Amino acid sequence: VQLQAFGGGLVQAGGSLRLSCAVSGLTFGNSAIAWFRQAPGKEREGIACIVSDNDDTVYSDSVKGRFTIQRDNAKSTVYLQMNSLKVEDSAVYYCNTMRPRDEYWGQGTLVTVSS
Repeated sequence: VQLQAFGGGLVQAGGSLRLSCAVSGLTFGNSAIAWFRQAPGKEREGIACIVSDNDDTVYSDSVKGRFTIQRDNAKSTVYLQMNSLKVEDSAVYYCNTMRPRDEYWGQGTLVTVSS
C-alpha cells in the first residue's frame, strides 16, 4: 500500500496550491482518505477527510472554508485544493487513511507560505 502526496511548493500568502495523493494497493473506492499536516515543532494534525460511500467531507476549523478535499475514483487520487493560504499553513502535508496507519505514512510534501 502506498499513499504518495505531492504538489507542494513555495507560495505567497493569499495564494493557492493543489496537492495530490496517489493511492495504490487499497480498494480506493472503499477507502476514506484524509490529509494531515505537521508544522515544525508541532504535532501532526488531521485537516480534511473524504469518506468513500457518499463523498462526505470533514474539515478542521483551521482550514474550513479555505481548503477543499475531492476524490477521483477513476485515478485513485485525492486532491486538496488550498486557497487563501496563510503563513501558518506552512507544514509538511501527508495523506493517509482516515484512521491513519503507521505503515502508510509517506514522505509528505512541503508547503511553504511566505508573507
